Amino acid sequence: FASVIYNKPLNRAQDSCSHRCGEMLSTCSCQVTCQSLGICCPDYKEFCVQISPYSGSLMGGKDFLIENTALNTSSVLICRFKQKIKTSGNIAKDGKAHCISPLLYETGFIPFEVSIDDGLTFPYSGTWLSVHHSKVSDEEKCTLVNETKWQYYGTPNTDGNLTLTWTPQALGAAHVNIEVWGYHETGDSYSENWLAEWKYLYTLAKQIPNTGEHTFIPAPAEGNYSTWDFGILRITPSSYSDGQSNIPSVWSNEHALAWHLGKDFRNDSNAWATGKCIEWDRKEEKLPNFMEEIADCPCTLAQARADTGRFHTDYGCDIEKGSVCTYHPGAVHCVRAIQASPQYAAGQQCCYDSTGTQILTHDSTGGSTPDRGHDWGSPPFMKPPRIPGFSHWLYDVISFYYCCLWSDNCHVYMKRRPSSDCRTYHPPRAASAFGDPHFLTFDGLNFTFNGQGEYVLVESDLTSLRVQGRTQQGRFPNGTGAQATGLSAVALQENYSDVIEVRYSEDLNLEVLLNQKVVNFSEQTWIDLKGLFLHSTPDRNITVMFSSGSGVEIRGDGVFLTLTVLLPEKFMNHTQGLFGVMNGNTDDEYTFRNKTTMSVHASPQQLFEFGANWAIKNGTSLFTYDTDFLLNNFFYGEKHNASFLPVFFPYEDPADPLVEEMVLLCDSDPFCRFDVLTTRSLQVGNSTRLSHQNHKLLVEHLEPVISCGWLDHPINGRKNGTSYLLGSTINFICNQGYELTGSKERICQVSGAWSGDTPSC
Repeated sequence: FASVIYNKPLNRAQDSCSHRCGEMLSTCSCQVTCQSLGICCPDYKEFCVQISPYSGSLMGGKDFLIENTALNTSSVLICRFKQKIKTSGNIAKDGKAHCISPLLYETGFIPFEVSIDDGLTFPYSGTWLSVHHSKVSDEEKCTLVNETKWQYYGTPNTDGNLTLTWTPQALGAAHVNIEVWGYHETGDSYSENWLAEWKYLYTLAKQIPNTGEHTFIPAPAEGNYSTWDFGILRITPSSYSDGQSNIPSVWSNEHALAWHLGKDFRNDSNAWATGKCIEWDRKEEKLPNFMEEIADCPCTLAQARADTGRFHTDYGCDIEKGSVCTYHPGAVHCVRAIQASPQYAAGQQCCYDSTGTQILTHDSTGGSTPDRGHDWGSPPFMKPPRIPGFSHWLYDVISFYYCCLWSDNCHVYMKRRPSSDCRTYHPPRAASAFGDPHFLTFDGLNFTFNGQGEYVLVESDLTSLRVQGRTQQGRFPNGTGAQATGLSAVALQENYSDVIEVRYSEDLNLEVLLNQKVVNFSEQTWIDLKGLFLHSTPDRNITVMFSSGSGVEIRGDGVFLTLTVLLPEKFMNHTQGLFGVMNGNTDDEYTFRNKTTMSVHASPQQLFEFGANWAIKNGTSLFTYDTDFLLNNFFYGEKHNASFLPVFFPYEDPADPLVEEMVLLCDSDPFCRFDVLTTRSLQVGNSTRLSHQNHKLLVEHLEPVISCGWLDHPINGRKNGTSYLLGSTINFICNQGYELTGSKERICQVSGAWSGDTPSC
């Protein structure tokens, strides 16, 4: 980052950002940090473009405005994505340039460039955020009114009219066409020639008025088209030709095309679907077994909701949204594994009942089913089985329609998609830092380190994971500096991933930076990035999920940041930094860079030395220094400010009126008391108390749980009980006329084995 070191240039000819966005030039800068530093080239905003909206579905067809670029209306505009996919742009009457987003087979930030000389040169550049089709707001899609009816059309008792609605303003045209597109994958599964394609099939309605509504009675599709059973609708201005790619479009949800299937389906949908289900089952028989490489589920709902680095809410069954679990009757909450499995890009799902116990398909149709194709796709996307959403539909969803929804063969589906239990699940370890920084290490030690500077919180040689923290001096309520510090910024990276930084800006707003640029969450709260996923909740709880399964949560609640790092078991013996050596042993928690250790009973002054030893080295900083304040205090300054001495033992003065309030608020929480005394703020104390409480709860929820695994009922008998965790009891009863040999009751033991013997009738 030494690029910020030159002085502001004299008034000589300035360089231009044309073709040079992201570079530091000899007289000025075209990097994102140039604006806050005041060193941009004069035409920075014109060539390094900002767009609005900045995101849209990977299906494409969305018009976006290029801000700050006024052009001659006679220019011929071409937009080029990833240096190869070209779409036409246009210049509105006000001289503003617009591009159309293309159909992409991937999600994430996609670089694009713009040409105004019919494609000779592309001097303007920016990025477009391509998102999973389900992450797009309803206004941007056309709506299949009563979607269930569309997807069951032609099955018994489902016929009549279908209605499609859309926002007419989304397409600036008097007349529109409605097209049917189908998705298929060609070539051999899991081979080089396996390819994905969205294909235009036919036009359902031509030249209809753009009123925002269309009602029709679907006719069975002609000829070959009726073999396409998974697809999507597209509405486009009638001025374009049928099936033309990358033009202004409004897409529907992807769905099962029951409504257009042929007469054979309508005559006997059960027989048609049964045939398809059996065919799917035969195909699955020949495919590799992806179940062997997906991770086991957490044993309890508490574990599943706490392991945020590896599992995320499945929006189809969410306890925070009232547990509407259509596909999982009996469940209150499901989660999905965030990362796809390494070789087959498969997905895991885990569902839980109201007691917090996992529901298995062996016991109930409400059980969780794993996925041959991970719903979110997985990098590098582009090819099956890694296409976001659509690969999953083809292997796991349309087959569910064949076997479970359009016919009565759900046992066939469940045989191929049985739930995983939790016998091999190991919860991650958690470490936290909060308040006037108090550190709770992975192995459960806690200490306070009040240095001012930039420090290594944790780093690991296993995945080159680095989490760095910056502390700044706290302020008393009257604005003067306190003799205490707190976390003001956290920066992180793993291997060659994007760099994320979460910080308080100078006006105390929480900012998230991606590779030094501020991230805007107004359109998307979940973003797929290089080597990680980034998620922001409405109350600005930021979660970073790295591809190794490690997770980092950062909360800004008032004055200081609260940080939690979750590391899977494979990081055992692979960490160092202020969060210590994660190995289940607290004796070596205070390990210096040179591997010497200090006693766990060290004094606060000695701990201050330990902390100072983990100050980051200049060349290894992940932080962005984009203001004079940051440059002077942290970039040029010492990484650990040795002249700043904090209060080590705050004094409780019985005559101090604050002490009485502090006791009421903090009770016996030592961190809360410490922070009220050092910052003289009950608000800081309270936020410390809550962070400490949350950490204790998290550690409790992540306690390992022993599972003995699923038990079947005997042939000609039944069993009582569907919990397979430590202490659970399963009873067995034989049907009338049979007698039981073996154990009639088995208990899950500490060893992870069931007591007794397998019963038979």
